[in-house]
Amino acid sequence: VPQFRGIETEGSLTGAFMGHMRRANTGIGKAVARDLARRGARVILACRDQQRAEAARQDIVKETGSSQVLLMQLDLGNLQSVRSFAENFLKSESRLDLLINNAGVADRGKTADSFGLNFGVNHLGHFLLTNLLLDKLKASGPSRVVTVSSITYKMGKVDFSCLTTHRDVALGNSDRDAFIKYCHSKLCNILFTYELAKRLQGSDVTCYSLEPGMVNTEISRHGTFFTQVIWTLVGLLFSIDVDSGAQTILHCSLQQGIEHLSGHFFSRCAPLMNMEPKARDDATAKKLWELSETFCGLS
Repeated sequence: VPQFRGIETEGSLTGAFMGHMRRANTGIGKAVARDLARRGARVILACRDQQRAEAARQDIVKETGSSQVLLMQLDLGNLQSVRSFAENFLKSESRLDLLINNAGVADRGKTADSFGLNFGVNHLGHFLLTNLLLDKLKASGPSRVVTVSSITYKMGKVDFSCLTTHRDVALGNSDRDAFIKYCHSKLCNILFTYELAKRLQGSDVTCYSLEPGMVNTEISRHGTFFTQVIWTLVGLLFSIDVDSGAQTILHCSLQQGIEHLSGHFFSRCAPLMNMEPKARDDATAKKLWELSETFCGLS
């Protein structure tokens, strides 16, 4: 696929491959970027930590022999950084075939724009990034948007009162609260993809959300000691390796014949047809989209 371009977020594919905390420079993101580079894609690693990302880029180049692995600055916890990235990308790249929204943070705190960290990075940063690149995706079609979610969406909900009042999906600042907020943000990922698919009908762009499985990554490396211990224990007991975790991302990114499943949620390289009703609620998905537009200054 010599003309295939993509972005992966730190954890996307170029036309570009972009990432954040579940990142392009470690874990699943790095495994996906390596696979795409090996296939001949032009890959853009969109990462916050440039030093770590450059080390990962050099590893991928060494392992694949590809000269088409690039690095660009992106902090999904800062909406101005998202806008700057999109502006620079649109100036430098002629097409975008695949955008992989791979960021995932489970931590306490706020973004640079005073949104809850999990909501701001996991949902809002990806929402703005995707919207800013939609015209390029449409012009490059057939193209795809792949958003990494989690089966923990089942524990999530969307509290619009909390979002409008506190700019966060829930209150609280404990380790448990951070995990619950992560679950809420993963439901937002699925609803975003569901609504995006409806808005892309008639275009040559399709979109998919997915859960990669319990993968032993560095998702909690910025968390408290207690959080890191819990994630590490869970990972040791139940996790799969990163190459196995990358397979559903690669399936949604590359598999032919799944275009009619745009908007669906995938697990183990297959669409889940028994999604909980809250993940297929038309009114909630539309309201979340409109509120996200307001938060990002798009409406």
